Amino acid sequence: QNVLAEKVEQLMEWSSRRSVIRMNGDKFRRFVKAPPRNYSVIVMFTALQPQRQCSVCRQANEEYQVLANSWRYSSAFSNKLFFTIVDYDEGADVFQQLNMNSAPTFMHFPPKGKPKRADTFDLQRIGFAAEQLAKWIADRTDVHIRVFRPPNYSGTIALALLVSLVGGLLYLRRNNLEFIYNKTGWAMAALCVVFAMTSGQMWNHIRGPPYAHKNPQNGQV
Repeated sequence: QNVLAEKVEQLMEWSSRRSVIRMNGDKFRRFVKAPPRNYSVIVMFTALQPQRQCSVCRQANEEYQVLANSWRYSSAFSNKLFFTIVDYDEGADVFQQLNMNSAPTFMHFPPKGKPKRADTFDLQRIGFAAEQLAKWIADRTDVHIRVFRPPNYSGTIALALLVSLVGGLLYLRRNNLEFIYNKTGWAMAALCVVFAMTSGQMWNHIRGPPYAHKNPQNGQV
Protein backbone atom coordinates (compact mmCIF):
# COMPACT_ATOMS: atom_id res chain seq x y z
CA GLN A 1 0.00 0.00 0.00
CA ASN A 2 2.87 2.37 0.79
CA VAL A 3 4.45 1.70 -2.60
CA LEU A 4 1.15 2.38 -4.38
CA ALA A 5 0.57 5.57 -2.41
CA GLU A 6 4.07 6.80 -3.29
CA LYS A 7 3.55 6.08 -6.98
CA VAL A 8 0.20 7.90 -7.09
CA GLU A 9 1.60 10.85 -5.14
CA GLN A 10 4.55 11.14 -7.52
CA LEU A 11 2.31 10.97 -10.62
CA MET A 12 -0.02 13.61 -9.17
CA GLU A 13 2.96 15.87 -8.49
CA TRP A 14 4.19 15.52 -12.07
CA SER A 15 0.67 16.10 -13.40
CA SER A 16 0.41 19.33 -11.43
CA ARG A 17 3.45 20.63 -13.33
CA ARG A 18 2.62 19.27 -16.79
CA SER A 19 -0.51 17.61 -18.16
CA VAL A 20 1.51 15.03 -20.11
CA ILE A 21 4.21 13.26 -18.10
CA ARG A 22 7.41 12.52 -20.04
CA MET A 23 8.84 9.09 -19.30
CA ASN A 24 12.05 7.24 -20.01
CA GLY A 25 12.53 3.50 -19.76
CA ASP A 26 12.98 3.39 -15.98
CA LYS A 27 9.92 5.54 -15.23
CA PHE A 28 7.82 3.54 -17.69
CA ARG A 29 8.71 0.23 -16.08
CA ARG A 30 8.12 1.53 -12.56
CA PHE A 31 4.93 3.58 -12.98
CA VAL A 32 3.24 1.91 -15.97
CA LYS A 33 4.30 -1.73 -16.12
CA ALA A 34 5.09 -2.71 -12.55
CA PRO A 35 2.37 -3.47 -9.98
CA PRO A 36 0.79 -2.39 -7.72
CA ARG A 37 -1.34 0.03 -9.70
CA ASN A 38 -4.93 1.20 -9.28
CA TYR A 39 -4.90 3.80 -12.06
CA SER A 40 -5.04 3.77 -15.84
CA VAL A 41 -2.22 5.18 -17.93
CA ILE A 42 -2.50 6.48 -21.50
CA VAL A 43 0.88 6.38 -23.23
CA MET A 44 1.75 8.08 -26.49
CA PHE A 45 4.77 6.45 -28.13
CA THR A 46 6.26 8.97 -30.49
CA ALA A 47 9.38 10.43 -32.14
CA LEU A 48 9.33 14.20 -31.81
CA GLN A 49 13.01 14.99 -32.33
CA PRO A 50 13.60 17.09 -35.50
CA GLN A 51 16.02 14.55 -36.95
CA ARG A 52 13.23 11.95 -37.00
CA GLN A 53 11.21 14.14 -39.41
CA CYS A 54 7.90 12.76 -38.16
CA SER A 55 5.36 15.46 -39.03
CA VAL A 56 2.47 13.16 -38.05
CA CYS A 57 4.01 12.80 -34.58
CA ARG A 58 3.96 16.57 -34.09
CA GLN A 59 0.35 16.85 -35.24
CA ALA A 60 -0.76 13.97 -33.04
CA ASN A 61 1.13 15.44 -30.09
CA GLU A 62 -0.79 18.72 -30.42
CA GLU A 63 -4.11 16.86 -30.21
CA TYR A 64 -2.81 14.76 -27.32
CA GLN A 65 -1.82 17.90 -25.42
CA VAL A 66 -5.30 19.37 -25.96
CA LEU A 67 -6.89 16.21 -24.55
CA ALA A 68 -4.53 15.99 -21.57
CA ASN A 69 -5.08 19.67 -20.71
CA SER A 70 -8.85 19.18 -20.95
CA TRP A 71 -8.58 16.38 -18.38
CA ARG A 72 -6.08 18.16 -16.13
CA TYR A 73 -8.22 21.29 -15.79
CA SER A 74 -11.64 19.64 -15.66
CA SER A 75 -13.69 19.36 -12.49
CA ALA A 76 -13.66 15.55 -12.85
CA PHE A 77 -9.84 15.31 -12.68
CA SER A 78 -8.68 12.52 -10.37
CA ASN A 79 -5.81 10.13 -9.77
CA LYS A 80 -7.53 7.36 -11.76
CA LEU A 81 -6.09 8.41 -15.12
CA PHE A 82 -2.73 9.80 -16.21
CA PHE A 83 -1.40 10.91 -19.60
CA THR A 84 2.21 10.10 -20.40
CA ILE A 85 4.54 10.17 -23.38
CA VAL A 86 7.55 8.06 -24.34
CA ASP A 87 9.80 9.53 -27.01
CA TYR A 88 11.91 7.09 -28.99
CA ASP A 89 15.10 9.05 -28.29
CA GLU A 90 14.40 8.93 -24.53
CA GLY A 91 13.05 5.39 -24.29
CA ALA A 92 14.24 3.26 -27.19
CA ASP A 93 14.40 0.28 -24.84
CA VAL A 94 10.63 0.58 -24.24
CA PHE A 95 9.96 0.45 -27.98
CA GLN A 96 12.17 -2.61 -28.19
CA GLN A 97 10.48 -4.28 -25.23
CA LEU A 98 7.02 -3.81 -26.78
CA ASN A 99 8.19 -4.78 -30.30
CA MET A 100 7.01 -1.40 -31.53
CA ASN A 101 8.41 -0.14 -34.83
CA SER A 102 6.05 2.70 -35.72
CA ALA A 103 5.06 6.06 -34.24
CA PRO A 104 2.87 7.66 -33.14
CA THR A 105 1.03 4.94 -31.21
CA PHE A 106 -1.45 5.36 -28.37
CA MET A 107 -1.87 2.62 -25.76
CA HIS A 108 -3.97 2.21 -22.64
CA PHE A 109 -2.45 0.34 -19.69
CA PRO A 110 -5.29 -0.76 -17.38
CA PRO A 111 -5.02 -0.88 -13.57
CA LYS A 112 -4.93 -4.68 -13.61
CA GLY A 113 -3.69 -7.16 -16.18
CA LYS A 114 -1.98 -6.64 -19.50
CA PRO A 115 -3.23 -4.41 -22.33
CA LYS A 116 -5.58 -6.14 -24.76
CA ARG A 117 -5.89 -5.56 -28.47
CA ALA A 118 -8.56 -2.88 -27.96
CA ASP A 119 -6.16 -1.02 -25.65
CA THR A 120 -4.18 0.08 -28.72
CA PHE A 121 -5.83 3.03 -30.45
CA ASP A 122 -6.64 2.43 -34.14
CA LEU A 123 -5.03 5.62 -35.38
CA GLN A 124 -4.93 4.65 -39.05
CA ARG A 125 -8.69 4.10 -39.23
CA ILE A 126 -9.97 6.78 -36.86
CA GLY A 127 -7.32 9.51 -36.96
CA PHE A 128 -5.86 11.24 -33.91
CA ALA A 129 -8.31 14.07 -33.15
CA ALA A 130 -8.63 14.79 -29.43
CA GLU A 131 -12.36 14.05 -29.55
CA GLN A 132 -11.76 10.58 -31.02
CA LEU A 133 -9.10 9.84 -28.42
CA ALA A 134 -11.49 10.95 -25.66
CA LYS A 135 -14.18 8.59 -26.97
CA TRP A 136 -11.71 5.68 -27.03
CA ILE A 137 -10.57 6.47 -23.49
CA ALA A 138 -14.19 6.55 -22.29
CA ASP A 139 -14.72 3.07 -23.77
CA ARG A 140 -11.61 1.70 -22.05
CA THR A 141 -11.77 3.46 -18.66
CA ASP A 142 -15.30 4.87 -18.19
CA VAL A 143 -13.63 8.27 -17.73
CA HIS A 144 -15.44 10.86 -19.87
CA ILE A 145 -13.38 13.86 -20.91
CA ARG A 146 -14.96 16.94 -22.42
CA VAL A 147 -12.45 18.40 -24.86
CA PHE A 148 -11.79 22.12 -24.52
CA ARG A 149 -9.78 23.68 -27.31
CA PRO A 150 -7.94 26.99 -26.94
CA PRO A 151 -9.77 29.77 -28.81
CA ASN A 152 -8.71 30.25 -32.41
CA TYR A 153 -9.24 33.79 -33.65
CA SER A 154 -7.64 33.34 -37.07
CA GLY A 155 -11.01 32.88 -38.82
CA THR A 156 -12.50 35.94 -37.13
CA ILE A 157 -9.45 38.05 -37.99
CA ALA A 158 -9.52 36.90 -41.63
CA LEU A 159 -13.24 37.73 -41.91
CA ALA A 160 -12.68 41.17 -40.35
CA LEU A 161 -9.84 41.88 -42.80
CA LEU A 162 -11.99 40.79 -45.74
CA VAL A 163 -14.91 42.98 -44.65
CA SER A 164 -12.52 45.91 -44.09
CA LEU A 165 -10.98 45.40 -47.53
CA VAL A 166 -14.35 45.26 -49.29
CA GLY A 167 -15.64 48.22 -47.28
CA GLY A 168 -12.53 50.26 -48.08
CA LEU A 169 -12.81 49.42 -51.80
CA LEU A 170 -16.44 50.45 -51.90
CA TYR A 171 -15.63 53.67 -50.07
CA LEU A 172 -12.83 54.55 -52.50
CA ARG A 173 -15.06 53.78 -55.48
CA ARG A 174 -18.19 55.31 -53.97
CA ASN A 175 -18.64 57.68 -56.91
CA ASN A 176 -18.36 54.88 -59.49
CA LEU A 177 -20.03 51.62 -58.47
CA GLU A 178 -20.73 50.31 -61.96
CA PHE A 179 -18.25 47.47 -61.39
CA ILE A 180 -20.78 45.90 -59.00
CA TYR A 181 -22.96 45.10 -62.00
CA ASN A 182 -20.12 43.48 -63.96
CA LYS A 183 -21.38 40.04 -65.02
CA THR A 184 -17.89 38.69 -65.67
CA GLY A 185 -16.77 39.47 -62.13
CA TRP A 186 -19.80 37.78 -60.60
CA ALA A 187 -19.31 34.77 -62.89
CA MET A 188 -15.69 34.39 -61.77
CA ALA A 189 -16.72 34.63 -58.10
CA ALA A 190 -19.44 32.00 -58.64
CA LEU A 191 -16.94 29.64 -60.30
CA CYS A 192 -14.55 30.03 -57.36
CA VAL A 193 -17.34 29.09 -54.94
CA VAL A 194 -18.33 26.09 -57.10
CA PHE A 195 -14.75 24.82 -57.30
CA ALA A 196 -14.28 25.25 -53.53
CA MET A 197 -17.51 23.39 -52.70
CA THR A 198 -16.67 20.48 -55.02
CA SER A 199 -13.03 20.16 -53.94
CA GLY A 200 -11.54 17.17 -52.19
CA GLN A 201 -10.88 19.28 -49.11
CA MET A 202 -14.59 20.07 -48.73
CA TRP A 203 -15.37 16.35 -49.08
CA ASN A 204 -12.86 15.60 -46.32
CA HIS A 205 -14.38 18.28 -44.10
CA ILE A 206 -17.93 16.91 -44.48
CA ARG A 207 -17.30 13.16 -44.52
CA GLY A 208 -14.44 12.99 -42.00
CA PRO A 209 -12.60 10.06 -43.66
CA PRO A 210 -9.79 8.14 -41.87
CA TYR A 211 -6.40 9.81 -41.76
CA ALA A 212 -4.80 6.92 -43.65
CA HIS A 213 -5.80 3.68 -45.37
CA LYS A 214 -4.08 0.35 -45.88
CA ASN A 215 -3.84 -1.19 -49.32
CA PRO A 216 -5.82 -4.45 -48.95
CA GLN A 217 -3.45 -6.23 -51.36
CA ASN A 218 -0.06 -5.46 -49.85
CA GLY A 219 -0.94 -3.90 -46.48
CA GLN A 220 1.03 -0.75 -47.22
CA VAL A 221 -0.30 2.47 -45.66
